[in-house]
This record gives sequence, structure tokens and C-alpha cells, in this order.
Amino acid sequence: MRHAPLPPPRVFALHLLRNLGITAVLVAASLGLGAAGYHEFAGLPWLDATLNASMILTGMGPVDPLTTPAAQVFGIAYSLFSGVAFLSITAILLAPAVHRLLHRFHLERAKAGAED
Repeated sequence: MRHAPLPPPRVFALHLLRNLGITAVLVAASLGLGAAGYHEFAGLPWLDATLNASMILTGMGPVDPLTTPAAQVFGIAYSLFSGVAFLSITAILLAPAVHRLLHRFHLERAKAGAED
């Protein structure tokens, strides 16, 4: 059974750059959504709202307490969203490197199997 060779480093770098761009857009959109929610529902100034959103998005926890029920419901929803978003964004960013790593292992195993 013949396997495709690894793509050249230039193609790998382009895949990394593409996924970096995708993750940058997703992080910016997630951060914007969180900052807008904290600004609207918790009445925080934009800088404080962005700080809270970034802390929640990275899993570190909120900075300012949420005192109104609407703000607390938003905080719950945004925290749940952020957990899934952070893991998904990380997976998108790392996908080309993991793919290349798995490709290398498969080729090494195929070479070893051919010699046996």
C-alpha cells in the first residue's frame, strides 16, 4: 500500500497561517460577543467588559461580580460558550501540526512494515 508523501514545508506553513487567521477571527468574535454582553447586561465600561470576557474566554474566571439576574444569566451562558469555544479554537489552531505529526508516524510505520 502506497502512502502520499508529506506536503512541502511551504504548504504546511500556509495551512498554519490559514488556521491562525481563522482562530484570530473566532477569538475576536468571541471576545466581542462577551464584551458586548458584559457591557449591556452588567453595565460595565467597555474596558472592564472586555477584561471580563477575556478572562472567562481563557478559563480564568470573572474579574467583576455580576449582581443582576440578567448579568448572571449572561455570565452562565457566556461561560458555557467559552469552554466549548476555547477548546474548538485550540483544535483549529493545532490541526495542521497534529495532522503532520500523524502523517509522519504513519509513514514511519509504513516504512518499518515494508522492511519486515
